[in-house]
Amino acid sequence: MTAISLSRARLPTTLEVEVIDEFGTSRRQAIAAERALTVYLNKREIVTLMTLGAEPEALVVGYLRNQGLLTSRQDLLAVHVDWEVEAAAVVTRRLPEDLEERLGQRTVTTGCGQGTVFGRLLDVTGLAELPDTRLAQSTLGRLLHNLGAYNETYKSAGAVHGCALCRQDQVVDFVEDVGRHNAVDTLAGRQWLEATQAGEADIFYTTGRLTSEMVLKVAQMGISVLVSRSGVTQKGVELAERFGVLLVARAKGRHFQAINAAGRLLLDDVPPRRPGDRKAS
Repeated sequence: MTAISLSRARLPTTLEVEVIDEFGTSRRQAIAAERALTVYLNKREIVTLMTLGAEPEALVVGYLRNQGLLTSRQDLLAVHVDWEVEAAAVVTRRLPEDLEERLGQRTVTTGCGQGTVFGRLLDVTGLAELPDTRLAQSTLGRLLHNLGAYNETYKSAGAVHGCALCRQDQVVDFVEDVGRHNAVDTLAGRQWLEATQAGEADIFYTTGRLTSEMVLKVAQMGISVLVSRSGVTQKGVELAERFGVLLVARAKGRHFQAINAAGRLLLDDVPPRRPGDRKAS
């Protein structure tokens, strides 16, 4: 496998500012960093991403991969980030034949920290068939518990989203960034740049909404179970049904709302009903 030239230009994810709280007390408080990074693909300007700056090379590679602008890891030669000019230069052996057509078609999305995808979002074809991964209720509960050990930037500064690649109830990779799409792109980039357990992941977790773009990106990574502590959108459900993705929305503690779950969700840890819980209809 050909080595890829990487700059590894990581920056701290937080910085401190002076704040005054509700008691009139002045103190130093950590806040989430937010930097602009303009991506150039073979000297062609593509997009400007807003990011924490913790994993810029993986973010850029994952973004281009998920947009279909990089189609093979073997084509990737170099990713160099220069924070002085806020730019990332990506060099590849070849570009997609339909690059100009892709760049000319943009879909405005609900993504925080990103906001557009190139090409026709709902016209994606050629995805590999996804595995028919099953999920046990007890496994989900353990996974949500294990995820509590992460979210370091969120715990200290807030204002970020987190995403994780998981193997059943074990977290194998975790990323935070100012937008959930940046986080999933960074994980997709790591899959290509690093030989880690991430390639064995069968569940994807996000703190953000389960929108059409999130479902598409996770399906492109070959994962068929998508879990979130937030809600789901109509187009997210449509794409999940189309690609065969099990959605688990509003997953907190022992509660969740599973969609497209027939034959794939094992209810082996049903909690007792409490006063005020929604009754079965």
